[in-house]
Amino acid sequence: MTDPGKPRSALRLVALAALLGLIAGAAAVYVRQSGSGNALQRASLGDAGQCAAASDKIAGLTPLMKGQVAAMAPADRPRLLEGLTFKDGAGKDLTLADFKGRTVLLNLWATWCVPCREEMPALDRLETAEGNDRFEVVAVNIDTGSDEKPRAFLSETGVKALKPYRDASMSVFSALKKEGLAFGLPVTVLLDDKGCLLSAMNGPAAWDGEEGRALVRAASTGNAGS
Repeated sequence: MTDPGKPRSALRLVALAALLGLIAGAAAVYVRQSGSGNALQRASLGDAGQCAAASDKIAGLTPLMKGQVAAMAPADRPRLLEGLTFKDGAGKDLTLADFKGRTVLLNLWATWCVPCREEMPALDRLETAEGNDRFEVVAVNIDTGSDEKPRAFLSETGVKALKPYRDASMSVFSALKKEGLAFGLPVTVLLDDKGCLLSAMNGPAAWDGEEGRALVRAASTGNAGS
């Protein structure tokens, strides 16, 4: 049976994305500035030569950045984003290198981010539909403090497929901000199976819609025409 709430949720996400598109250059619309200015680790740029093949993939994916994911912007310079660290549900330190071999949709969210409440269930449905050994939605919570509030948020919003990744230091957001990729929350970055940057967007999207699924499917299979 079709979920009657899903179309309304998608419409709200599209409306929010359109609104955020109007203020896409503004500083930290949904992010509290306290804490993000600390001396945090910056994502270092890897050798662009390692990402040379990503340019062709970006060209193939760009026509798919439309509709509900129209705010996705193709990377003008594909490169590795290294040094991004966060923790898994058991508190183990992870970096993007731990996801090599998988296309990753990296999303940063927080419990106080209003559009995240709509977007997280959509990302959860995307992971349920498309997640496999070649693709994963890596949604990283950046709330400060303990894990209790983020875990309660995931439970309240019905999120089940996404793993509880965390970065209470907000260093991941700070690093992406310094690279010109993050202005507020939510922020989403698409990386290929080598960890090379393909595209990025600020603001929410209905990721479980046809356009979102087509984009990540093409990115993970290497067939942008499918």
